[in-house]
Amino acid sequence: MVLGFDASIFTDQALEAFSALLCQCHSTLDEYLAFDDGSDRRYELVNGALLPMGLGTGKHRAIIKRLERIFDREADRAQNPWLALAGTVGLQSPRSDRWDTVRIPDVSVLALDQWEALQDREAVIRLNEPPPLLVVEVVSESTKSTDYRAKRAEYSVLDIPEYWIVDPLIGKVTVCILLEGWYEATEYRGQSLVQSSMFSELTLAVETILEG
Repeated sequence: MVLGFDASIFTDQALEAFSALLCQCHSTLDEYLAFDDGSDRRYELVNGALLPMGLGTGKHRAIIKRLERIFDREADRAQNPWLALAGTVGLQSPRSDRWDTVRIPDVSVLALDQWEALQDREAVIRLNEPPPLLVVEVVSESTKSTDYRAKRAEYSVLDIPEYWIVDPLIGKVTVCILLEGWYEATEYRGQSLVQSSMFSELTLAVETILEG
């Protein structure tokens, strides 16, 4: 495994080839946490393979930013010491494979004291630590199966109380609430108001979430 190099000296094609090579290698959790390719590119670790995360469309990024602001505003209004973080926190996954997996949700809502505890180490929540209060994935063409299936299963095993799947491709928001170890999912569209267990006073329509 190559740890740390100057990505600026490579062409885009060379970087793509290098990323493809990384996907064929296996990394431990410690190697993943130490990895630096010299760029701003983010990677998830899936069964030991480093998978580069795409930037997403402008609309994709706008949805993430909007939800981050809305969650922070609602937490402040309810005087809950919570913080919403966009693409900042990694979650060690409980997948039973031999190699480690780390997911990076598009938005994570954490207790403020938990975020403060991550200030002096890599921002990855381990399996023996409390999970986020809520996570969001914004669906893209390349992540549909992972967001709807793999991550839904993994996040439920992590006991994350609430998981939002925001799908601008079909104009739908699915809110999964954890009940007795399983997610109960409710789908919302159009002018429907999303019902959240963590933000019980939230008044937010799907069409507002999906605005570009």
